[in-house]
Amino acid sequence: MSSIELTPSQKKILRALTNLHADSEDAIKGEDIAQQVDRNPGTIRNQMQSLKALQLVEGVPGPKGGYKPTAQAYEALGVQQLDEPASVPLAVDGEVVEGVLVEEIDLSSVHHPDLCRAEIHLQGPIGDVGEDDLVRVGPTPLSKLVVEGTVDGKDDTNNILILRIEDMVAPAEEPEH
Repeated sequence: MSSIELTPSQKKILRALTNLHADSEDAIKGEDIAQQVDRNPGTIRNQMQSLKALQLVEGVPGPKGGYKPTAQAYEALGVQQLDEPASVPLAVDGEVVEGVLVEEIDLSSVHHPDLCRAEIHLQGPIGDVGEDDLVRVGPTPLSKLVVEGTVDGKDDTNNILILRIEDMVAPAEEPEH
């Protein structure tokens, strides 16, 4: 597997493209990407040229044109593309967020005596989630793990929420009689 080093700006733009493309199979307009990453459409067009040269993006000409991510785009972002991914709900302040796929829950500071953090790796737009929002992730498909916590930080480039965990439950299976 070849590894492509992307700048944080390229990564953010590519992530926005893959997130928008997940909601719509159509080509994504540069203006829509610009709005998502809070950049000028001209900047997006310039970045798309280098992403096309890296074979991470294909341009679609015409009035319904725009950009589509290639399979290599997902690989470069470390995003697994599953045909039928299991749904793991993400709720912010009690409201389930649509169009967001929980990819990974990484418990980062379990050895700390007073603080436990989790990194929640996501696919989909997380622009509306802010610090101190109450987040609930789960239940996961297999272990029924539910993690609840407060957003401590956010990595927009890699689509990661950092939670200060307040509660974590993985209900034990009932023993068979």
